[in-house]
Amino acid sequence: MPLRSATAPPFVTVLVRGLLAGLLAGLLAGAFAYVAGEPHVEAAISIEEAATHAEPSAGGHDHDDALVGRTGQRGGLFLATSLFGAAMGGLLATAYVLLSRRRRSYDDGRWALLLAGAALLGAVIVPFLKYPANPPAVGDPATINQRTVTYLLMVLLGLVAVWAGTLGYRAVGATAPLWQRAAAAAGGFLLVTVVSYVVMPSFQEVPADFPAALLWDFRLASLGTQVVLWTGIGLLFAALMHSDLRRRSATALPSR
Repeated sequence: MPLRSATAPPFVTVLVRGLLAGLLAGLLAGAFAYVAGEPHVEAAISIEEAATHAEPSAGGHDHDDALVGRTGQRGGLFLATSLFGAAMGGLLATAYVLLSRRRRSYDDGRWALLLAGAALLGAVIVPFLKYPANPPAVGDPATINQRTVTYLLMVLLGLVAVWAGTLGYRAVGATAPLWQRAAAAAGGFLLVTVVSYVVMPSFQEVPADFPAALLWDFRLASLGTQVVLWTGIGLLFAALMHSDLRRRSATALPSR
């Protein structure tokens, strides 16, 4: 039986735990991106520079003359993932507190795992299947603003799809069999996702001569980084909240 407490911790306490969990998860994600993604980034940059040198009028970028060199970019990778992780951990903690107010009791952090899983599904996997990440040598600079806006909109639609799935799960009723509630949740989620994929524009900017294996490996590394990040946030935040609950439950026990 899970531990339960009559009172939840203050919002600031939960927020600090979320920020800490996100920071640590961001460092883990940065390590994964460095090991699994950086070799593919280097390979893609080599292809881009070779094409630029072959066709100087192509308007490519010389990474040796960049304001921040590749060494600085590698170090900045950990800074970027840790700050992004901390921000996402803070948002997860805020959502945890807001949604926990609708529950009668304070659970041991399993709710945090559900929220992290929902964020991974809606904000990462759904947009990724429509707009997978591309290495530096892929993409038309003239469409970068349009691609950025459509990707952010796809993130929003992915979260809406998760919300639609939640509504479908609840709409069936608590007395219905579990398979019916799961089917309703999947139906609501897939309906919004499929409509979004059809309505949103597509971008086909991968050169025909770009190595397919490199493109595939880069995209897997990019997705893996996000999976590590959100899995780490969910597990670490849940562990911190469970530890806090055990401490509060022990304090609440009457002395003998």
